[in-house]
Amino acid sequence: MEIVVCIKQVPGTTEVKVDEKGNLIRDGIDSKMNPYDLYAVETALKIKEEKGAKVNVITMGPPQSEAVLREAFMMGADDAYLLTDRKFAGADVLATSYALYQGVLKTGKPQLIICGKQTTDGDTAQVGPEMAEYLGIPHVANVKKIHEVKENSIVVEMDMPTTMEIVEVQFPCLVTVEKGIFQPRLPSYKRKKQTVNKEIVKFSLKDFEDQDEKQYGSSGSPTQVERIFPPDVNTDKEMWEGSGEELGDKLFKKLADLKFV
Repeated sequence: MEIVVCIKQVPGTTEVKVDEKGNLIRDGIDSKMNPYDLYAVETALKIKEEKGAKVNVITMGPPQSEAVLREAFMMGADDAYLLTDRKFAGADVLATSYALYQGVLKTGKPQLIICGKQTTDGDTAQVGPEMAEYLGIPHVANVKKIHEVKENSIVVEMDMPTTMEIVEVQFPCLVTVEKGIFQPRLPSYKRKKQTVNKEIVKFSLKDFEDQDEKQYGSSGSPTQVERIFPPDVNTDKEMWEGSGEELGDKLFKKLADLKFV
């Protein structure tokens, strides 16, 4: 059995800056593996331990994204793939999903693809399901528990808005997992030593089956950020004194002057 886990490097702090087009300015900030993806990696490793699967990890990003792939090696992943090309920059969820779909095609024919529910820097929870649509395979989101991994299918429990549902999905398929499905293991120093020189396979646009630049990065993104700017800071204040009735009348008049009522 072959499993592919999609992971992402995200800022390790909330003190981040963005340019006017909404792109993160990553230079000089601490980064880490997306927390939800730690649960995805652990899920794959649990299946590997029980069924003898091979676990591959894949990410898209700048060259420094290699760090999260190295972390996945230290947790127990077998092979890693980095999709890196300036033409991938500025991708929204659709262009990101398409690039990852093309990247997964280069890794072979996995029976199972596992993604974290969402990323902490985007919070859309759309990339996994969109990848499945491109791949033409079934998918299940918000998976809270793996009940059974069979020869040709997987039985999972998913968290719906008002119910918990158990479904069986045929391979190949994609699932996105919630936090808490398993407790992620710590990276192993022993495995770090063993994998320090392990090759990470890198793909750029020229390696993909579809090399149409209009499908990737900002060119392939139907959603575009026109401008991002900090809100104006207004510290003006007034101090009023009087009885409750007087203050009530004054507040109403103020709200009326501001056209709030």
